[in-house]
Amino acid sequence: MEKAVLLAVRTGREDIDVDISLDELSDLALTAGAKTIARVVQTRECSDKLTYLGIGRLLELKDFIDQNEIDLIIADDELSPLQIDKINDLTGIKVLDRTSLILDIFAKRANSKEGQLQVEMAQLKYLLPRLKGSREELSRLGGGIGTRGPGETKLEVDRRVIRNRIARVKREIEAMKGNREEQRKKRKQNYIPQVSLVGYTNAGKSSLLKELTGCETFIEDQLFATLDPLIKRWQISSQEEILLADTVGFIRKLPHDLVAAFRATLEELKDARVLLHVVDSVGIDYDAQIKAVEETLEAIGCKTPSLMVFSKADLLTPEKQTLIKTIYPEAILVSAKTKAGFQELAEAVLQKLKLAKVELHLQLPYAKIDWLNRLYQEAEVKNVAYSPEGLKVTAVVNMILAETLLPYITKEE
Repeated sequence: MEKAVLLAVRTGREDIDVDISLDELSDLALTAGAKTIARVVQTRECSDKLTYLGIGRLLELKDFIDQNEIDLIIADDELSPLQIDKINDLTGIKVLDRTSLILDIFAKRANSKEGQLQVEMAQLKYLLPRLKGSREELSRLGGGIGTRGPGETKLEVDRRVIRNRIARVKREIEAMKGNREEQRKKRKQNYIPQVSLVGYTNAGKSSLLKELTGCETFIEDQLFATLDPLIKRWQISSQEEILLADTVGFIRKLPHDLVAAFRATLEELKDARVLLHVVDSVGIDYDAQIKAVEETLEAIGCKTPSLMVFSKADLLTPEKQTLIKTIYPEAILVSAKTKAGFQELAEAVLQKLKLAKVELHLQLPYAKIDWLNRLYQEAEVKNVAYSPEGLKVTAVVNMILAETLLPYITKEE
């Protein structure tokens, strides 16, 4: 495991406490395969444009690096190409920033072809302005964290080759987007509503999906344990079934290019009728995590109605549960371990989906006679009459099915 030193600048104007941010950065480093040996926080009005911390502090750090055989430096902010080059010149070791570290983890965790292409797109866009000065640096540093994915070949590429590769990757992603849209159309034709899980990384979404649907999915106490979307059926009541979708977890300072690359995937959230915003109830500073998720959803233009779901309720004291319900009165507290709160969650989702029953009078043309079989399967058919124009049907259906039947609704005669 590589040994890392974390760097940060405290200006006093941060939205997030620097120590909390570094705790998260340390977890990210561990996920990537690096152990944090030390943290260096420099208090100044703003980060130095040339060296990030300031040349004096970096020279002090150089002695510590030599004495402790440190392998890499990770900055909590995104560094400019100039800052990366200068820090590397002064310390002689590999330099990463928060963005490149997250991209490296995504490259490691993406399993599907589409996920791999989306991560590669983000990495190539990150790499493009950083080609200058990187050849000598990387040839000296070799492999390890920060060199996964297209980074392995960037000694041999130039800007023209990268731009061509970006164009090819974009075309492949667009082709897959078409396939995904076809899959969404088929799901809509089955008239099964979709609910999507969203939330901060490692908030407990996958555990919740597993217990609600009974599916087997990869669960690990790590950041970004799962990246590829997963959709499973949830028998939400004795009569109702929905599709429950798990999505990639969000994080503060999520790289812009990564959001852009995953935009096509994340836009599937817009097709969900309800979002379950899963929050780690025992996490540190979950208010900031909630804000990070909401900002990402806003960035992709997702305005789908949501329910706040606090996970890991079995680890909360009664006082902490009361506090959460006081701050977030509509929130639902659940536990994947004990299944506490599952019934309340199901009822809240059903209410949000407005799966109340409504009686409809329908005029179905004979060309749509297959609808009658579906109505017998999914609704309560009260009366069927045949006429020259088609079938006259009276049925009690749920609101989801009612929306699909709008063209055939008639007034009661």
